[in-house]
Amino acid sequence: MIASLKEGATELELNNIEAQINGSLPNDYRCSYRIHNGQKLVIPGLMGSMSLSNHYRSEVLLDIETAGGGFQQRKGMRHCLPLTFCFHTGLSQYMALESAEGRHKFESFYPCPDQTAQDPSAINMFITGSSFLDWFTTYIHNVVSGDFPIIRDQIFRYVHDKGCVATTDDITVSVSTSFLPELSSVHPPHFFFTYRVRIEMSSKASPEAACQLDSRYWKITTSDGNVEEVQGPGVVGEFPVMRPGKVHEYSSCTTFSTHSEYMEGHYTFHRLANKEEVFQVAIPRFHMVCPSYREPTSSNYMSHLDDNEETWLPWRSAVPSPLGLHLSCDVVRETRGTVSNLRSD
Repeated sequence: MIASLKEGATELELNNIEAQINGSLPNDYRCSYRIHNGQKLVIPGLMGSMSLSNHYRSEVLLDIETAGGGFQQRKGMRHCLPLTFCFHTGLSQYMALESAEGRHKFESFYPCPDQTAQDPSAINMFITGSSFLDWFTTYIHNVVSGDFPIIRDQIFRYVHDKGCVATTDDITVSVSTSFLPELSSVHPPHFFFTYRVRIEMSSKASPEAACQLDSRYWKITTSDGNVEEVQGPGVVGEFPVMRPGKVHEYSSCTTFSTHSEYMEGHYTFHRLANKEEVFQVAIPRFHMVCPSYREPTSSNYMSHLDDNEETWLPWRSAVPSPLGLHLSCDVVRETRGTVSNLRSD
């Protein structure tokens, strides 16, 4: 990924883009692009990846020429400059160069068309940063600090709460989560998360402690107080054997119709040396909360809301990408069948 970074842009190149879009680039953006002019259009992207069984996302940091070509002036996306692009989904993050249509100047966001609005220009904003500096440095901090894991030479935007760890005897379970805006919608409410579970047996455990996972149990609680209990054999079709020093990791996903939920539960194991010795290993409680969103002030259905009010909303992209690609809503429908099978893993 580092090798894909392009040499810094010149002052002339930056000025030419401003002339092309008839607008001013923020100083923090100009400063960053003097150092590196974004990234070559390669995979993996510098700005994070996500991979599920039938879905892949990797966002490239766009160079100024490509960004300038994708500058938006149409209703609902006026004065918006693309920052990233994903070849597989058409996903892009944008930066607002002016305060317009409910956006704050220089904030970054994912666009989220309202699928139920009569006005096709009703674009909600899934906020990712208050400025380019805030957006970029927050991401880099998560990478450098190790909060975002690097898996198979790709940066994955999983968030791990350091308190989300539970140890039962010699086995430790920890969980990290990630919200997928491109597979989510607000009307109807359909919020998509993936979570990554790490199961580790201490290297100090005795050989006799070796065991195999038999089943899982989940207790799922939504923000409106509904509780669902799910149980089943193995995890994502596997029955991992744990020995001293062994680590097993897997990813699964869940959807829900409220703004937040939390999950907790346990695994059931048996000892390899004695199948009659069955025991439970706790899965720590982990929360999944949709990031904030803002709705456009230009839409009739938003006339009763304050321009500065923030609430919750994920997005589905029907917005033209910088390279002219689109994310079809069929992606969401195809994934729902998979979600129903993976939810309790």
